[in-house]
Amino acid sequence: MILEAALAEDIGSGDVTSIATVPENALCEGVIFAKEEAIICGTQIAQEVFKQVDGKITVEIITPDAQIAPEGREVLRIKGPARGILTAERTALNFLQHLSGIATLTHKYMEQIAHTKARLLDTRKTLPGWRKLQKYAVACGGGTNHRIGLYDLVLVKDNHLKLMNRENPGDFSVAVARARNLFPGLKVEIEAESFQEFQHALDAGADIILLDNMTCEQMSKCVVSAGGRCKLEASGGVNLQTVKQIAETGVDFISVGALTHSVRAVDLSLELIF
Repeated sequence: MILEAALAEDIGSGDVTSIATVPENALCEGVIFAKEEAIICGTQIAQEVFKQVDGKITVEIITPDAQIAPEGREVLRIKGPARGILTAERTALNFLQHLSGIATLTHKYMEQIAHTKARLLDTRKTLPGWRKLQKYAVACGGGTNHRIGLYDLVLVKDNHLKLMNRENPGDFSVAVARARNLFPGLKVEIEAESFQEFQHALDAGADIILLDNMTCEQMSKCVVSAGGRCKLEASGGVNLQTVKQIAETGVDFISVGALTHSVRAVDLSLELIF
């Protein structure tokens, strides 16, 4: 569905430039190559884009997903009707460049925390309609997917807590009990913005506690206090300069919204070969 929508958005009533300038029966060959080092992601999606534009186009994947492409490395080799190749070019590159950007950034984070037990998580801060693709790109970069949506993990955040406190101030056990009663197959995670809230969440029996915008000293204290009774996730203030120190506190997970919502597209290009 997303591919069809992307192509319809770009092509509209037709690629007027290619129709006007390229002979109808012209054939050509082209390569998509990396103009900078990157972790590649989205090759099969790009392959499908070309095929949907013209079934006579053949696409050979040279550098598969999750592989490093040094600058200059070929990623895809395309053959077939020239008009179709040019029509599909931008849409295919949009998918490849964006998803490879996510995979590449994720890999950079993973390099910083590889010496620790911490696992890098993505978030729900994704482009509407692109979530599964973006989370796939995170996995290609070595990261771990957090919940897919609102349905596969009970995550009690600050606004939930504010509403809960009107009924049972400081008592998280009621929320945990309700969640486990209604959704027995799901884990329960509670956000804590202070050590006191962390203790409340720990006492309530949360499976995971989200340590939100805490200092490394506070997170280390929580790790010691938890003593392995639950998993701990660090969130907020995480970037390539801080992630190593955060991982070294001993937390189990580190979630980074920037993996999907603030990524830079990788520089890839299609060059025709005659």
